[in-house]
Amino acid sequence: MDDSQTPEDHSPANKARQAIDKPRPFTPRRWLRGGHVQTIASFLIGRRFRLPEPEERFVDVEPGVRVLCHCHWQADRAQALTVIIVHGLEGSSDSQYMLGVTEKALAAGMNVIRYNQRNCGGTDALAPVLYHSGLSNDVAAVAHNVIDRDAVTRLALAGFSMGGNIVLKLAGEWAINGPREFRAVVAVCPAIDLATSSDALHQRGNRIYEKYFLWALRRRMLQKANLFPGQFDVSRLKGIRSLREFDHKITAYYCGFTGVDDYYNRASAAHGLQQIAVPTMIIYAANDPFVRLTAETRRKIASNPNITFVETDDGGHCAFVGEPPKHSSKANAGDAGDAYFKDGNDDGYWAEQEIVNFLRKFQG
Repeated sequence: MDDSQTPEDHSPANKARQAIDKPRPFTPRRWLRGGHVQTIASFLIGRRFRLPEPEERFVDVEPGVRVLCHCHWQADRAQALTVIIVHGLEGSSDSQYMLGVTEKALAAGMNVIRYNQRNCGGTDALAPVLYHSGLSNDVAAVAHNVIDRDAVTRLALAGFSMGGNIVLKLAGEWAINGPREFRAVVAVCPAIDLATSSDALHQRGNRIYEKYFLWALRRRMLQKANLFPGQFDVSRLKGIRSLREFDHKITAYYCGFTGVDDYYNRASAAHGLQQIAVPTMIIYAANDPFVRLTAETRRKIASNPNITFVETDDGGHCAFVGEPPKHSSKANAGDAGDAYFKDGNDDGYWAEQEIVNFLRKFQG
Protein backbone atom coordinates (compact mmCIF):
# COMPACT_ATOMS: atom_id res chain seq x y z
CA MET A 1 0.00 0.00 0.00
CA ASP A 2 1.48 3.40 -0.97
CA ASP A 3 1.06 6.66 0.93
CA SER A 4 -1.88 7.75 -1.22
CA GLN A 5 -4.00 4.76 -0.24
CA THR A 6 -5.99 4.20 2.93
CA PRO A 7 -7.44 1.00 4.33
CA GLU A 8 -10.86 2.11 3.06
CA ASP A 9 -9.58 1.94 -0.55
CA HIS A 10 -9.65 -1.86 -0.32
CA SER A 11 -12.83 -2.21 1.69
CA PRO A 12 -15.74 -4.25 0.27
CA ALA A 13 -17.91 -1.11 0.28
CA ASN A 14 -15.40 0.82 -1.82
CA LYS A 15 -15.05 -2.09 -4.23
CA ALA A 16 -18.82 -2.10 -4.57
CA ARG A 17 -18.87 1.62 -5.34
CA GLN A 18 -16.18 1.15 -7.98
CA ALA A 19 -18.16 -1.70 -9.50
CA ILE A 20 -21.25 0.48 -9.76
CA ASP A 21 -19.25 3.29 -11.38
CA LYS A 22 -18.16 0.97 -14.19
CA PRO A 23 -21.01 -0.53 -16.29
CA ARG A 24 -20.91 -4.26 -16.73
CA PRO A 25 -20.36 -5.64 -20.22
CA PHE A 26 -23.54 -6.71 -21.98
CA THR A 27 -23.89 -10.33 -23.05
CA PRO A 28 -27.03 -11.08 -25.10
CA ARG A 29 -29.24 -13.96 -24.11
CA ARG A 30 -28.54 -17.20 -25.90
CA TRP A 31 -30.26 -17.36 -29.31
CA LEU A 32 -31.05 -13.64 -29.10
CA ARG A 33 -28.09 -12.09 -30.87
CA GLY A 34 -28.38 -9.28 -33.40
CA GLY A 35 -30.07 -5.89 -33.49
CA HIS A 36 -33.35 -6.98 -35.06
CA VAL A 37 -33.58 -10.14 -32.95
CA GLN A 38 -33.01 -8.22 -29.72
CA THR A 39 -35.47 -5.48 -30.66
CA ILE A 40 -38.29 -7.79 -31.68
CA ALA A 41 -37.68 -10.24 -28.83
CA SER A 42 -37.96 -7.48 -26.23
CA PHE A 43 -41.33 -6.55 -27.71
CA LEU A 44 -42.67 -10.12 -27.88
CA ILE A 45 -41.35 -11.69 -24.68
CA GLY A 46 -43.95 -11.36 -21.93
CA ARG A 47 -42.78 -10.40 -18.46
CA ARG A 48 -44.30 -10.42 -15.00
CA PHE A 49 -43.83 -7.58 -12.56
CA ARG A 50 -44.59 -7.23 -8.88
CA LEU A 51 -45.39 -3.62 -8.20
CA PRO A 52 -47.49 -1.91 -5.53
CA GLU A 53 -50.49 0.08 -6.66
CA PRO A 54 -49.32 3.52 -7.73
CA GLU A 55 -50.74 6.90 -6.90
CA GLU A 56 -52.39 8.32 -10.03
CA ARG A 57 -51.59 11.99 -10.46
CA PHE A 58 -52.65 14.39 -13.18
CA VAL A 59 -50.25 17.27 -13.73
CA ASP A 60 -51.05 20.45 -15.64
CA VAL A 61 -48.15 20.97 -18.06
CA GLU A 62 -49.64 24.02 -19.76
CA PRO A 63 -53.06 25.71 -19.66
CA GLY A 64 -55.68 23.15 -20.63
CA VAL A 65 -53.20 20.28 -21.02
CA ARG A 66 -52.71 17.55 -18.43
CA VAL A 67 -50.57 14.42 -18.31
CA LEU A 68 -51.02 11.30 -16.21
CA CYS A 69 -48.26 10.07 -13.92
CA HIS A 70 -48.14 6.85 -11.93
CA CYS A 71 -46.22 7.56 -8.74
CA HIS A 72 -44.51 4.99 -6.51
CA TRP A 73 -43.23 6.30 -3.20
CA GLN A 74 -40.86 5.09 -0.51
CA ALA A 75 -41.91 5.56 3.11
CA ASP A 76 -39.79 8.72 3.31
CA ARG A 77 -40.45 10.16 -0.12
CA ALA A 78 -38.71 13.45 0.58
CA GLN A 79 -35.31 11.87 1.20
CA ALA A 80 -35.39 9.10 -1.42
CA LEU A 81 -34.06 9.76 -4.90
CA THR A 82 -37.04 10.39 -7.21
CA VAL A 83 -36.68 9.08 -10.78
CA ILE A 84 -39.00 10.35 -13.53
CA ILE A 85 -39.07 7.81 -16.39
CA VAL A 86 -40.16 8.85 -19.89
CA HIS A 87 -41.27 6.28 -22.47
CA GLY A 88 -40.72 6.18 -26.22
CA LEU A 89 -42.92 6.77 -29.28
CA GLU A 90 -46.36 5.19 -28.82
CA GLY A 91 -45.34 3.72 -25.48
CA SER A 92 -46.88 4.45 -22.09
CA SER A 93 -46.29 4.13 -18.38
CA ASP A 94 -47.18 0.45 -18.79
CA SER A 95 -44.47 -0.31 -21.36
CA GLN A 96 -42.44 -3.29 -20.17
CA TYR A 97 -39.17 -1.37 -19.85
CA MET A 98 -40.97 1.27 -17.76
CA LEU A 99 -42.25 -1.40 -15.38
CA GLY A 100 -38.87 -3.16 -15.35
CA VAL A 101 -36.98 -0.04 -14.31
CA THR A 102 -39.67 0.76 -11.75
CA GLU A 103 -39.42 -2.66 -10.12
CA LYS A 104 -35.64 -2.44 -9.87
CA ALA A 105 -35.57 1.18 -8.69
CA LEU A 106 -38.17 0.60 -6.00
CA ALA A 107 -36.18 -2.35 -4.70
CA ALA A 108 -33.12 -0.06 -4.56
CA GLY A 109 -34.99 2.43 -2.37
CA MET A 110 -35.94 5.03 -4.97
CA ASN A 111 -39.22 6.81 -5.71
CA VAL A 112 -40.42 6.33 -9.28
CA ILE A 113 -42.70 8.50 -11.42
CA ARG A 114 -43.91 6.64 -14.51
CA TYR A 115 -44.72 9.53 -16.81
CA ASN A 116 -47.19 9.32 -19.70
CA GLN A 117 -46.53 11.73 -22.53
CA ARG A 118 -49.54 13.70 -23.83
CA ASN A 119 -52.28 11.38 -25.15
CA CYS A 120 -50.48 8.25 -23.94
CA GLY A 121 -51.66 5.76 -21.35
CA GLY A 122 -55.32 6.19 -22.30
CA THR A 123 -55.37 9.99 -21.97
CA ASP A 124 -56.33 11.00 -25.53
CA ALA A 125 -59.50 12.69 -24.28
CA LEU A 126 -57.71 15.11 -21.95
CA ALA A 127 -56.88 17.78 -24.53
CA PRO A 128 -57.09 18.47 -28.30
CA VAL A 129 -53.32 18.29 -28.74
CA LEU A 130 -50.76 15.87 -30.14
CA TYR A 131 -47.38 14.99 -28.65
CA HIS A 132 -43.91 15.21 -30.12
CA SER A 133 -40.20 14.78 -29.37
CA GLY A 134 -39.60 18.34 -28.24
CA LEU A 135 -41.90 18.49 -25.21
CA SER A 136 -39.18 18.83 -22.59
CA ASN A 137 -41.21 21.51 -20.82
CA ASP A 138 -43.84 18.90 -19.96
CA VAL A 139 -41.26 16.84 -18.07
CA ALA A 140 -40.01 20.02 -16.39
CA ALA A 141 -43.56 20.71 -15.19
CA VAL A 142 -43.78 17.23 -13.65
CA ALA A 143 -40.36 17.68 -12.02
CA HIS A 144 -41.43 20.97 -10.44
CA ASN A 145 -44.70 19.38 -9.33
CA VAL A 146 -43.01 16.65 -7.29
CA ILE A 147 -40.42 19.08 -5.93
CA ASP A 148 -43.06 21.57 -4.77
CA ARG A 149 -45.79 19.15 -3.73
CA ASP A 150 -43.77 16.28 -2.28
CA ALA A 151 -40.67 18.17 -1.12
CA VAL A 152 -38.35 15.69 -2.80
CA THR A 153 -34.70 16.57 -2.28
CA ARG A 154 -33.09 14.47 -5.03
CA LEU A 155 -34.34 14.15 -8.59
CA ALA A 156 -33.16 12.19 -11.63
CA LEU A 157 -34.50 11.71 -15.16
CA ALA A 158 -34.48 8.55 -17.28
CA GLY A 159 -35.78 8.06 -20.80
CA PHE A 160 -35.99 5.51 -23.59
CA SER A 161 -35.72 6.34 -27.30
CA MET A 162 -37.98 9.38 -27.86
CA GLY A 163 -38.11 9.76 -24.09
CA GLY A 164 -34.32 9.69 -23.99
CA ASN A 165 -34.24 12.63 -26.40
CA ILE A 166 -36.69 14.55 -24.21
CA VAL A 167 -34.78 14.10 -20.93
CA LEU A 168 -31.45 14.97 -22.55
CA LYS A 169 -33.02 18.00 -24.19
CA LEU A 170 -34.34 19.17 -20.81
CA ALA A 171 -30.97 18.61 -19.13
CA GLY A 172 -29.32 20.74 -21.82
CA GLU A 173 -31.94 23.46 -21.44
CA TRP A 174 -31.58 23.50 -17.67
CA ALA A 175 -27.76 23.47 -17.97
CA ILE A 176 -26.43 24.99 -14.73
CA ASN A 177 -29.77 26.61 -13.93
CA GLY A 178 -31.86 23.51 -13.20
CA PRO A 179 -33.55 22.85 -9.88
CA ARG A 180 -31.08 22.37 -7.06
CA GLU A 181 -32.65 18.92 -6.51
CA PHE A 182 -31.66 17.79 -10.02
CA ARG A 183 -28.91 15.17 -9.76
CA ALA A 184 -28.57 12.98 -12.87
CA VAL A 185 -29.87 11.79 -16.25
CA VAL A 186 -29.87 8.42 -18.00
CA ALA A 187 -30.96 7.86 -21.61
CA VAL A 188 -31.26 4.51 -23.42
CA CYS A 189 -30.98 4.54 -27.22
CA PRO A 190 -32.02 8.20 -27.33
CA ALA A 191 -33.25 9.52 -30.69
CA ILE A 192 -31.24 12.73 -30.38
CA ASP A 193 -30.60 13.07 -34.11
CA LEU A 194 -34.22 12.98 -35.21
CA ALA A 195 -33.74 13.55 -38.94
CA THR A 196 -31.05 10.89 -39.29
CA SER A 197 -33.00 8.35 -37.28
CA SER A 198 -36.26 9.04 -39.12
CA ASP A 199 -34.52 8.46 -42.44
CA ALA A 200 -32.95 5.24 -41.12
CA LEU A 201 -36.41 4.03 -40.13
CA HIS A 202 -37.47 4.26 -43.77
CA GLN A 203 -34.72 1.93 -44.98
CA ARG A 204 -35.90 -1.37 -46.42
CA GLY A 205 -34.63 -3.44 -43.50
CA ASN A 206 -36.49 -1.26 -40.98
CA ARG A 207 -39.86 -0.99 -42.69
CA ILE A 208 -41.44 -3.41 -40.20
CA TYR A 209 -40.83 -0.86 -37.43
CA GLU A 210 -41.93 2.11 -39.52
CA LYS A 211 -45.15 0.39 -40.54
CA TYR A 212 -45.93 -0.37 -36.91
CA PHE A 213 -45.34 3.24 -35.84
CA LEU A 214 -47.42 4.58 -38.74
CA TRP A 215 -50.26 2.20 -37.93
CA ALA A 216 -50.25 3.31 -34.27
CA LEU A 217 -49.94 7.02 -35.11
CA ARG A 218 -52.76 6.87 -37.70
CA ARG A 219 -54.99 5.11 -35.19
CA ARG A 220 -54.28 7.79 -32.61
CA MET A 221 -54.94 10.59 -35.11
CA LEU A 222 -58.32 9.07 -36.02
CA GLN A 223 -59.19 8.70 -32.35
CA LYS A 224 -58.28 12.32 -31.64
CA ALA A 225 -60.45 13.44 -34.57
CA ASN A 226 -63.40 11.51 -33.12
CA LEU A 227 -62.86 12.93 -29.65
CA PHE A 228 -62.47 16.53 -30.83
CA PRO A 229 -64.63 17.09 -33.94
CA GLY A 230 -63.36 19.85 -36.16
CA GLN A 231 -59.93 20.00 -34.56
CA PHE A 232 -58.08 17.53 -36.80
CA ASP A 233 -58.31 17.00 -40.56
CA VAL A 234 -57.92 13.26 -41.14
CA SER A 235 -57.61 13.81 -44.89
CA ARG A 236 -54.05 14.91 -44.17
CA LEU A 237 -53.26 11.24 -43.49
CA LYS A 238 -53.75 10.35 -47.15
CA GLY A 239 -50.62 9.35 -49.00
CA ILE A 240 -48.37 9.12 -45.93
CA ARG A 241 -45.83 6.34 -46.43
CA SER A 242 -43.05 7.26 -44.00
CA LEU A 243 -42.55 8.68 -40.53
CA ARG A 244 -40.93 11.74 -42.08
CA GLU A 245 -44.08 12.36 -44.13
CA PHE A 246 -46.26 11.88 -41.04
CA ASP A 247 -44.14 14.32 -39.08
CA HIS A 248 -44.37 16.85 -41.91
CA LYS A 249 -48.11 16.61 -42.60
CA ILE A 250 -49.31 15.92 -39.05
CA THR A 251 -46.80 16.52 -36.24
CA ALA A 252 -45.22 19.70 -37.55
CA TYR A 253 -48.53 21.06 -38.86
CA TYR A 254 -50.44 20.64 -35.58
CA CYS A 255 -47.58 21.32 -33.16
CA GLY A 256 -46.41 24.74 -34.27
CA PHE A 257 -43.48 23.94 -36.55
CA THR A 258 -43.04 25.27 -40.08
CA GLY A 259 -42.33 21.79 -41.44
CA VAL A 260 -40.57 18.54 -40.71
CA ASP A 261 -37.06 19.97 -40.99
CA ASP A 262 -37.92 22.73 -38.53
CA TYR A 263 -39.44 20.15 -36.18
CA TYR A 264 -36.48 17.78 -36.30
CA ASN A 265 -34.01 20.60 -35.84
CA ARG A 266 -35.74 22.29 -32.91
CA ALA A 267 -36.74 19.09 -31.12
CA SER A 268 -33.42 17.22 -31.31
CA ALA A 269 -31.47 17.08 -28.06
CA ALA A 270 -28.15 16.91 -29.92
CA HIS A 271 -27.89 20.71 -29.98
CA GLY A 272 -27.78 20.99 -26.19
CA LEU A 273 -25.52 18.09 -25.23
CA GLN A 274 -22.56 20.34 -24.44
CA GLN A 275 -24.66 22.33 -21.96
CA ILE A 276 -25.59 19.31 -19.79
CA ALA A 277 -24.15 20.02 -16.34
CA VAL A 278 -25.14 16.98 -14.25
CA PRO A 279 -23.77 13.41 -14.36
CA THR A 280 -25.32 11.71 -17.37
CA MET A 281 -25.17 8.23 -18.84
CA ILE A 282 -26.15 7.44 -22.43
CA ILE A 283 -26.59 3.76 -23.30
CA TYR A 284 -26.55 2.89 -26.98
CA ALA A 285 -26.24 -0.30 -29.03
CA ALA A 286 -24.08 -0.20 -32.14
CA ASN A 287 -26.62 -2.47 -33.86
CA ASP A 288 -29.69 -0.37 -33.00
CA PRO A 289 -31.72 -0.84 -36.20
CA PHE A 290 -32.87 2.74 -36.62
CA VAL A 291 -31.59 5.19 -34.02
CA ARG A 292 -28.48 6.80 -35.46
CA LEU A 293 -25.92 9.12 -33.92
CA THR A 294 -24.08 11.45 -36.28
CA ALA A 295 -20.33 12.02 -36.06
CA GLU A 296 -20.97 15.57 -34.86
CA THR A 297 -23.23 14.32 -32.06
CA ARG A 298 -20.61 11.79 -30.99
CA ARG A 299 -18.04 14.61 -30.81
CA LYS A 300 -20.38 16.65 -28.61
CA ILE A 301 -20.90 13.69 -26.29
CA ALA A 302 -17.16 13.06 -26.05
CA SER A 303 -16.42 16.72 -25.32
CA ASN A 304 -18.71 16.88 -22.26
CA PRO A 305 -17.00 15.37 -19.20
CA ASN A 306 -20.37 15.04 -17.47
CA ILE A 307 -21.54 12.43 -19.98
CA THR A 308 -20.63 8.75 -19.76
CA PHE A 309 -21.27 7.12 -23.13
CA VAL A 310 -21.74 3.34 -23.04
CA GLU A 311 -21.90 1.71 -26.47
CA THR A 312 -22.39 -2.05 -26.72
CA ASP A 313 -21.90 -4.26 -29.76
CA ASP A 314 -25.34 -5.85 -29.33
CA GLY A 315 -28.62 -4.89 -27.72
CA GLY A 316 -30.87 -3.62 -30.51
CA HIS A 317 -33.25 -0.75 -29.83
CA CYS A 318 -33.96 -0.35 -26.11
CA ALA A 319 -33.79 -4.12 -25.69
CA PHE A 320 -30.53 -5.40 -24.13
CA VAL A 321 -32.03 -8.78 -23.29
CA GLY A 322 -29.23 -10.60 -21.50
CA GLU A 323 -28.80 -13.76 -19.50
CA PRO A 324 -30.07 -13.53 -15.92
CA PRO A 325 -27.06 -13.86 -13.59
CA LYS A 326 -26.51 -16.97 -11.54
CA HIS A 327 -26.82 -15.56 -8.07
CA SER A 328 -25.42 -18.63 -6.44
CA SER A 329 -22.07 -18.01 -8.12
CA LYS A 330 -21.78 -14.43 -6.84
CA ALA A 331 -19.62 -13.38 -3.97
CA ASN A 332 -20.99 -13.03 -0.49
CA ALA A 333 -22.92 -9.91 0.47
CA GLY A 334 -20.61 -6.93 0.68
CA ASP A 335 -18.26 -7.98 -2.12
CA ALA A 336 -17.91 -5.81 -5.20
CA GLY A 337 -19.97 -8.02 -7.45
CA ASP A 338 -22.82 -8.00 -4.97
CA ALA A 339 -23.47 -4.30 -5.61
CA TYR A 340 -25.40 -5.34 -8.70
CA PHE A 341 -27.39 -8.17 -7.24
CA LYS A 342 -28.17 -7.32 -3.62
CA ASP A 343 -31.76 -6.43 -4.45
CA GLY A 344 -32.33 -9.84 -6.09
CA ASN A 345 -33.90 -8.05 -9.02
CA ASP A 346 -31.52 -8.61 -11.95
CA ASP A 347 -33.59 -10.54 -14.49
CA GLY A 348 -31.13 -10.12 -17.34
CA TYR A 349 -32.59 -6.89 -18.71
CA TRP A 350 -29.20 -5.21 -18.68
CA ALA A 351 -30.07 -1.58 -19.51
CA GLU A 352 -32.75 -1.44 -16.82
CA GLN A 353 -30.26 -2.66 -14.23
CA GLU A 354 -27.55 -0.27 -15.42
CA ILE A 355 -29.94 2.67 -15.04
CA VAL A 356 -30.48 1.77 -11.40
CA ASN A 357 -26.80 1.02 -10.80
CA PHE A 358 -25.83 4.43 -12.15
CA LEU A 359 -28.47 6.26 -10.10
CA ARG A 360 -27.50 4.58 -6.81
CA LYS A 361 -24.68 7.10 -6.49
CA PHE A 362 -27.18 9.94 -6.10
CA GLN A 363 -29.25 8.48 -3.28
CA GLY A 364 -27.39 10.50 -0.68
